[in-house]
This record gives sequence, structure tokens and C-alpha cells, in this order.
Amino acid sequence: MIDVRPFNTLGGADHGWLKARHHFSFANYYDPSRMGWGRLRVWNDDEIAAQSGFPPHPHADMEIITYVRTGAITHQDSMGNEGRTGAGDVQVMSAGTGVRHAEFNLEPETTTLFQIWIETDRRGAQPSWGQREFPKSDRSGRFTVVASGDPGDGALHINADARVLAATLKAGETITYDLAEGRRAYLVPAVGEVEVNGVTLNARDGAGIKDEPTLTVTAKADAELVMVDSL
Repeated sequence: MIDVRPFNTLGGADHGWLKARHHFSFANYYDPSRMGWGRLRVWNDDEIAAQSGFPPHPHADMEIITYVRTGAITHQDSMGNEGRTGAGDVQVMSAGTGVRHAEFNLEPETTTLFQIWIETDRRGAQPSWGQREFPKSDRSGRFTVVASGDPGDGALHINADARVLAATLKAGETITYDLAEGRRAYLVPAVGEVEVNGVTLNARDGAGIKDEPTLTVTAKADAELVMVDSL
């Protein structure tokens, strides 16, 4: 089963400095049919104006993954961490017992990103933050795990039985992914157009996928993909 959520049907908000679209219920957007997808709770598609951003605010007991699409985001938190994450790269924050953080676009251009929240498997854990570069050339024609609860994946660590994956495809290329029984995937093309098991997704559309043992993804145009595999 593939549930397509076209970009133009997503919830959203325009705060001037922030233009946000919500794949699932978030803030003032509420849709009881879109409360999440398994353990995946939030997928926000954000555009952050130059020299603006999110001032310090708290989180607890949530795994928060930021995938930067264009520009860069600069992070500061109450644990003393600071870092700049550029386009194509990823940062993760396990909020655990509680953390305050700020995310600012200090660049001279708009930053676009996906912010993804996954329900934690370790409530009350020690909070943590991490960041890593993921060159697009390393994930050309294949899915690469960028964040995972499995240390064997060699990715940024999160406290959840979940994987966040990314891939780039040239037009006409096809990749496959095996989805284990009982698990769900949520796939979004950051750019491009793809076909997933015969279903078309345009840029920034979402697809909630379950009961599909193998995903076959074919690029109709050059594409950049982000996907979550979780319970």
C-alpha cells in the first residue's frame, strides 16, 4: 500500500522568515488522518530566510533529524554543541531528558531543509547531538543510511529502531529497497520525479508505504530522495 500525500495538500504556515509545509499534524495544522506514519511523527519541509531562524527552545524524548537541502543551518544547544550543516548533510539530536537548542540560517541565501522527528525508544536518555557530511557522490544510484539506531549501519546514531536513508538518481536509473515485514517507509523526493512500485511522486510529495516487501524506485528525472524506515 502506497499512500501519496501531494505537496499541495500538505498543511503549512507562513511566518515571513519561515515558510513551512507539514506532512503530518504539527503546530496549528491538525488533521486526524495525518498524525504520523508508524514511529515517524513529524516531517516538515522548511524554507528559512537568510539571517533568521529558530531561537532557543526546548525538546525532550524525541529523535530529531535535519536534512539540509540547500544553504546551511547553524546549530547551538544547551549541551555546548555548535555546528554548521550544509546542503546534502545531516544533523541529529536525541533530546532525551531535555535540551534547548537554536537553529539559524546565517547564510546570505534561503536555506531549505527537511526536519524529521521519530519517537524515541529510550525515554529519559542522555541528550546528544551529532553532524556529518554525506557527499552526494557517495549515494549516487543507491540508498545510503545517514541516521540509524543500529550501530552496525555506521551512520549518525539515534535512539530509535529506525533508519533515515538518502539517495541520488539520474533520470532512468532504478534502485530497490527491501522493507521488512511490519515496517513502514516514508519517502519524499527532495527534487525530481520518481515512480515507486508504479506510483508517481513529484518533488516534495510524500509517500507512506507499508505491506510492500520490495520498493522499486525509478527516476523519471534526476532526483534526490530521503526516506525513513521504521516500525
